[in-house]
Amino acid sequence: MRRREQRFPVTVPPVTERGAADDNGTPGPLPWRVAMDRALYGPDGFFVAGAGPAAHFRTTAHATGVLTACVLRLLAELDSALGHPPVLSVVDVGAGRGELLRGILGAVGPSCSSEPAAAVGVPLADRVRLVAVERAPRPDDLPPEIDWLPDLPDRITGLLITTEWLDNVPLDLAAHTDDGWRYLLVDPTTGTESLGPPVNPLDQAWLDHWWPAPPPNSSIREFGSAEAAESDANSLINAIGGRAEIGRRRDEEWARAVGRVERGLAVAVDYGHLRDSRPLGGTLTGYRGGRQVAAVPDGSCDVTAHVAMDSVASAGERVARCAYSLVFQREALRALGADGRRPPITMAGRDPAGYVRALAAASTVGELTDPAGLGGHRWLLQPVGIGALPVMARWRA
Repeated sequence: MRRREQRFPVTVPPVTERGAADDNGTPGPLPWRVAMDRALYGPDGFFVAGAGPAAHFRTTAHATGVLTACVLRLLAELDSALGHPPVLSVVDVGAGRGELLRGILGAVGPSCSSEPAAAVGVPLADRVRLVAVERAPRPDDLPPEIDWLPDLPDRITGLLITTEWLDNVPLDLAAHTDDGWRYLLVDPTTGTESLGPPVNPLDQAWLDHWWPAPPPNSSIREFGSAEAAESDANSLINAIGGRAEIGRRRDEEWARAVGRVERGLAVAVDYGHLRDSRPLGGTLTGYRGGRQVAAVPDGSCDVTAHVAMDSVASAGERVARCAYSLVFQREALRALGADGRRPPITMAGRDPAGYVRALAAASTVGELTDPAGLGGHRWLLQPVGIGALPVMARWRA
């Protein structure tokens, strides 16, 4: 499970120029967006090489039993709203090693088909198309029924879903100084940061609207100075909120994904925050081997930052021209029938194996709905070309 409340101090060296090299020819610091992209998606990047994210942390997508059941209920509602199309796509963006789609493939069948689909004579199992979108190579053991693509399909009728994808879309970081917002640069081998140039007009406009600058008396006057370095300037930044994570490129990626949906539903599941409660000092951190570590973009760990969910939602809404819904995961899963109640102890006597399965399912629901853990995820549902699904009314009730 990824928990990102903890923050790591970062030393602040003297200011360097973007992309400069030292006297020995060593490459200088990079914009965070560039460093993240190389570290996560380069040839030896964290998400491309090795065993994949499941070897390092647990996300909602890895709780396949409970999540699969909930996604199938959502898919049944969507199928009905779409009029039971001949092909109903389920596209998982940032699919890891295909864990969620493997679960759906195992669960979909004649006995699991939705009643509306069966009523028109074509079971869901015969119409569903499972598509993984991932920059890593196709796993050798992936079932052939699951398509594997490096980028989004051109046209989607059905469900597009992402679980902890947007938090790994590379983004730029900025610090607020007397001169306004300036980019933060990072040494990709050490994680050491330095000040870069002023942010460009597009990023400035995003910051003005979605991540307002701290009050005037909170400006980071000492940032980058010798005095600041001696007093750990970055601790000061974290304390008063002088850092920002510029989500403009995440907005663009979500809008692009929504734009590929001709009719259906786009769902983003991620840790996130809203404009009125942006976290002081940002959320950037790393994960490796099940532990939270410093965010060093050298390819050895996950580098992640929470998502500005309201900004992303607004970008998708402009493309879809349909109202979105944004709720916490615990609300979404309960509306989709996830029941975290323990089975009655009397069940253990008459059906021991069933009792153990029910107990395990209840435990998983508890994990997925825990506000301090995975239950802190937010679900963004963006309909495209259809009305609101029944599930949206259920979680407003």
